[in-house]
Amino acid sequence: MRCTRRLRLCLAGAVAASALSAAPQAARAAAPPDARLTDLVNPFIGTANEGNTFPGAAVPFGMVQFSPDTGHNTGYDYAQHKIRGFSLIHLSGVGCRIGGDLPVLPTTGEVTRTDYAKYAAGFRHDTEEASPGYYRVALDSGVEAELTASARTGVQRYTFPATDKANVLIDAGQALHRMVSTEVEILDDRTVRTAITGRGFCKDTVPYTVYTITRFDRPFTAHGTWDGATVTPGARTGRGGAYLRFDTRHDRTVEATTALSYVDAAGAEVNLRAEGGRSFDAVREAARRAWERRLSGIRVRGGDAVRRRTFYSALYRSFLAPNVGNDADGRYTGWDQRVHRAEGFTYYQNWSLWDTYRTQAQFLALLAPRESRDMAISVIHVAEESGWLPKWGYGTVETNVMTGDPVTPFLTNAFQQGLLGGYEERAYRALQRNADGVPPAASPAVGRDANPDYIARGYAPWIAGHEPPKSGHSDYAYGASATLEYALSDAMLAQMARALGHREDAARYAARSRNYRNLFDPTTGFFRARDTSGAFAGPWSPAQSVGFHEGTAWQYQWLVPQDLPGMIRLSGGRRLANDRLDEFFAYRQLLKDPERTAREVWVNGPYAYYDTDKYNPQNEPDLVAPYTYLSTGQPWKTTDVVHAALTLFTDEPTGLTGNDDLGTMSAWDVLSSIGLFPVQPGYHTWGLSTPVFDRVDLRLDRRYYPSGGLTVTAPGTSRENRYIQTVRADGARHERTYLTTDALRSLRTLRYTVGPRPSSWGTAAGAAPPVLR
Repeated sequence: MRCTRRLRLCLAGAVAASALSAAPQAARAAAPPDARLTDLVNPFIGTANEGNTFPGAAVPFGMVQFSPDTGHNTGYDYAQHKIRGFSLIHLSGVGCRIGGDLPVLPTTGEVTRTDYAKYAAGFRHDTEEASPGYYRVALDSGVEAELTASARTGVQRYTFPATDKANVLIDAGQALHRMVSTEVEILDDRTVRTAITGRGFCKDTVPYTVYTITRFDRPFTAHGTWDGATVTPGARTGRGGAYLRFDTRHDRTVEATTALSYVDAAGAEVNLRAEGGRSFDAVREAARRAWERRLSGIRVRGGDAVRRRTFYSALYRSFLAPNVGNDADGRYTGWDQRVHRAEGFTYYQNWSLWDTYRTQAQFLALLAPRESRDMAISVIHVAEESGWLPKWGYGTVETNVMTGDPVTPFLTNAFQQGLLGGYEERAYRALQRNADGVPPAASPAVGRDANPDYIARGYAPWIAGHEPPKSGHSDYAYGASATLEYALSDAMLAQMARALGHREDAARYAARSRNYRNLFDPTTGFFRARDTSGAFAGPWSPAQSVGFHEGTAWQYQWLVPQDLPGMIRLSGGRRLANDRLDEFFAYRQLLKDPERTAREVWVNGPYAYYDTDKYNPQNEPDLVAPYTYLSTGQPWKTTDVVHAALTLFTDEPTGLTGNDDLGTMSAWDVLSSIGLFPVQPGYHTWGLSTPVFDRVDLRLDRRYYPSGGLTVTAPGTSRENRYIQTVRADGARHERTYLTTDALRSLRTLRYTVGPRPSSWGTAAGAAPPVLR
């Protein structure tokens, strides 16, 4: 998700290094051997240098992410030292402004300022503390603020100095996105209600509304509201915000619970009744237990303390989204802007599909299959209620951000993982409509807007600067990458069609999956954009190519997971393909100094997608690229590249390689660390590489994985002993470089032996991931 985005890793000079060197001590302290898994998580990872994560409180997949905003357009920036407010909604690692609804801030004294950029409170990082489900900070004003959350509520506790003018400011009129309208109403001496309508993301969207109700644990002694800069003491309604005053000379703490709904004010009250009424400490402990259960789905042994903290922090972020969208009574607002009721499933929202279809969708199918099933069902309901499948959805609206057809591999993955029982044909009908047409003019969706040309010509032509008639991005503006993404999606849809008995459709989509060949320019040996006349477009150099979204021809040349042998033949055969891969990954430099190569050769700065011929581990088009070696007869190089890329993930604020994109980069870290990676996104193929831990125990849901768990062992794995010598699956020799989900369902043990030099493992004929025909 993007427009402008991506993390700049901490490469520049001593000034930046000193400013960002120390995460809060409570988050960084080495955990004892018997530590709870939640103690290994540092929520501050990724809060610096455009990582765009948030350190605040949430529960797994919760509707609420209660977190401080320091002035960055997506919420929290570790380099800032003033907090504007603690707001309810944040997305982990997005690249465009969104969320930040209802910033709340404790203050003392008279209320004279209504712009949160002006009344922002100073703070120091050494007074911050964060752990899963909890955040605390001591403000320079003398107020201590603590946050925790349930699925649909944010709970706050403020400890004030002794004063008769302790205020809580509820600022309905400001957020990270563009406001359309706001309403504030003080209902009684404990309760405030708001309705907030906003729009935007990378570009404007249709409006959406968030409803909140906040209830305090004791009566306030005075109140008022404001419109613009005008504060009216005693007023009960307003269009900007409200202040509530407390006397803390005898009781210094104030607690409040805010419930959220995307449906209506009654929905917020339903959620407050269902999840409110508990003390701050009770909610905090429930959140910690919820995270402990989630994190215990994977237990690792071996690796150093930094790697374990980094791993469990990535595991934590992988469970933050998508988010619950229905109220406690089952009601939700659909993309048709009507109210529906979820019957027999939980409705989810927030779909960063261009990102998550590559890693996080498969991660959740493995570790949270019940929730993953409901997420897929939710996407089907989006299609049936609004008429079209989503591309990048926020809350109740389509943003149309990013390009290609990411929803197809998202849903075909759910099908291949066995999650669509009873919904197979409903999903297929929606996917077929999406793959063969374009949304009508009245629909807010853009869909595959280059489909007419793609189907007629066999490629999506590149039209520089093309803008769709609706909000979002146009596939025509990125015709080269859109063609590759469409072809990938067609391949995955062909497999689903064949499995459901739609043979003619399967043959048609399989034929279209080979459209990637229509972009191959034999004079350069790379894919190239083509214009409406059919001519290859843009500069000859693949590093300066045009028509690729957030990347170059160098980076997109490997995005043919459905037919890597075909792509390898186009490029001149295995030897030339391996030479090109070695150049792409700076492989000789990598062997000498993997960390330096990763940080100084691969990573070139924030948002540096273009004008490069090297691997970009920060960005989605390259996430599967290291696993290409599994198909070129040199699988040991996959481990070399993956382990070097993993050095970019650390336990510091700068330690996330790229915007997290709702769990995408975190899921890459987790899956690559355990040596299981979805090399054909949208299908059921898991590529193998050397784990970084001696032992990994996965606890799996028996409803979907009858074995109940998988133990992966690699005794002695290390930087020096990282090469696979043998693999045994339940004791039997396994010579292929991949496993299928069907195999994982019954598999109990996967044992690696490793050594200091490459072996012949995975190099025999038939060892590579299959071609999808």
